[in-house]
Amino acid sequence: MAERAPASAAASAPARATFRFSRTRCGAIARKEWLQLRRDPRSLLLAFAMPVALLVLFGYAITWDVRDLAMVVVDQDQTARSRALVDAFTSSGYFRQVGRLASATELAGEFERGRARVAVVLPPGFAAGLGAPRPSPLQVIVDGSDANTATIALGYVRAVVQNWAGREGLPGAATPPAASVRSRVWYNEELASRNMIVPGLIAVIMSIIAAMLTSLTIAREWERGTMEQLVATPVSRFEVVGGKLLPYVAIGMVDLVVTSTLGVALFGVPFRGDVVLLLGLSLLFLIGALGLGLFVSAVARSQVLATQTAMAVTFLPAFLLSGFMFAIDVMPRPLQAVSLLVPARYFLVVTRGLFLKGVGVAVLWPQALFMLLFALAGVGLAVHAFRKELQR
Repeated sequence: MAERAPASAAASAPARATFRFSRTRCGAIARKEWLQLRRDPRSLLLAFAMPVALLVLFGYAITWDVRDLAMVVVDQDQTARSRALVDAFTSSGYFRQVGRLASATELAGEFERGRARVAVVLPPGFAAGLGAPRPSPLQVIVDGSDANTATIALGYVRAVVQNWAGREGLPGAATPPAASVRSRVWYNEELASRNMIVPGLIAVIMSIIAAMLTSLTIAREWERGTMEQLVATPVSRFEVVGGKLLPYVAIGMVDLVVTSTLGVALFGVPFRGDVVLLLGLSLLFLIGALGLGLFVSAVARSQVLATQTAMAVTFLPAFLLSGFMFAIDVMPRPLQAVSLLVPARYFLVVTRGLFLKGVGVAVLWPQALFMLLFALAGVGLAVHAFRKELQR
């Protein structure tokens, strides 16, 4: 039976092998990591099932499209034109009539109970006043507790009323405008929020999953008591970090391909860019995120603490400061400055640019440069932290 190496010898071994790199030893560490991963079903579930579950869950749950808004009607005119206007609202697809009220005094209760989001009030004499020089009054009340939905609903109301007036041939609507506006939307012609959300989700999910996967690796060595065996071997810290990264880089690329394919096949998001460019830039981002996870794992020593730390440094910045949920341009200046340090911000520009715009390196080179720096920084921090742990 081989004698156990003294602690002092174990601590000096990595110092002698610091600048050595062998593909054989690195491959052996990678094979050991893969075997450990295969024997841990929970880690495999986290690696392959969670990205798909997050994409499907958030892809269906998060939407900024406003349709089928609950609407109540107070029609005190009771004419053919007032009914035609109500039909115009319901047939637009944006509003769903949930009730009719006798008077406007009953509206407060409908809003308080959450039964209605929009109310249309047609006063007596509404149809008779349509042809008069003075515009006929029409009152629309919107629940402002959700300011975003209220703003969008008011835009829909104006569009419905304008289209209805044009079809009815009302004098005001028939007047030719001084200028004609012909609008056109590029890249997302249907203005479907899903086309914007799904590519952003891929960036957020990859940043979370990559850091969480590697945040367990070195901490697991400490908790299982196998770190001393690893220290006693002649591997250098570069070989250890490289060997531990390789299996997770492969898993991360598989996750990226699966989530991107699901985004196109399941959610119908167009992909107009270069697949090779997406894979190359994603590889840079994954190496940086995986290196960050290794760094957290080397510093924390505990799997629970490492997982929580990885979630805190990836999920919150990626979700809130990357431009996924909120536009960076409208954030306060200090938060805009902080967002410059969030890697997901740059990867999100890459995914949306390749999915929706089909842009190439000529446009995405700043993001590529930052992700290259992020990859170098992530791996460098992991190597540095792992060396410090061996010297304790």
